Amino acid sequence: MARRQPIGTPATLALTRAGMEFSVHAYEHDVRADSYGREAADVLGLDPARVFKTLVADVDGSPVVAVVPVSGTLDLKALAAAAGGRKAEMADPATAQRITGYVVGGISPIGQKRSLPTFLDSTAIDHERIYVSGGRRGLDIGVTPSDLIAITDAAFARIGRPDRTST
Repeated sequence: MARRQPIGTPATLALTRAGMEFSVHAYEHDVRADSYGREAADVLGLDPARVFKTLVADVDGSPVVAVVPVSGTLDLKALAAAAGGRKAEMADPATAQRITGYVVGGISPIGQKRSLPTFLDSTAIDHERIYVSGGRRGLDIGVTPSDLIAITDAAFARIGRPDRTST
């Protein structure tokens, strides 16, 4: 029987090098999916409040990373305030891919090409383990919020808001 090689992405390699415990959850990505994070939650059978999407935004012209639950949306005004800025807008997808080294739908907050200011929605602390992209479409990793904060040098901030259509 052939032995399956471990999945190696910059995110999983960074966690391994840091000696942090994490779980790997691979699934077959459906190219027709319109929401990568919701797809992961559905396919993996996880509570969408525990699955977090990684978004790249510009705050006053500088890139930042926002990590929020897929059960809601990013509050750009709250992100700008958390980052000490006045205005935030979503980064162009091509720019997000270039500066993180990951493709849209597979952007992980961990192991990016360059370290960016990172903000993790404060609801993450409500969970023992959360799930974020592992660095490619169809791959999520489970980590503790404290390990995610440590490896990304992130700050907790209330930057998400509930999705009104899901309630």
